[in-house]
Amino acid sequence: MSKVMMDFTKSILERVSFDPILFCKEVEKAVRILLPYEIEELVDWLFNFTAEKPELRYCLNVIKT
Repeated sequence: MSKVMMDFTKSILERVSFDPILFCKEVEKAVRILLPYEIEELVDWLFNFTAEKPELRYCLNVIKT
């Protein structure tokens, strides 16, 4: 089930990436819901996803690893 949740989280983040504020809210939700090892995977994915979207980069501050 965790793979399903991770895929769902990524799809939501992709869909809301047009709005940095909404994107940050969804990242915060994901951090509350996902397991610790899934958060590590999410961080890796976020670094790759936001590489060309600097306006979304500051949302990575939400994640405390």
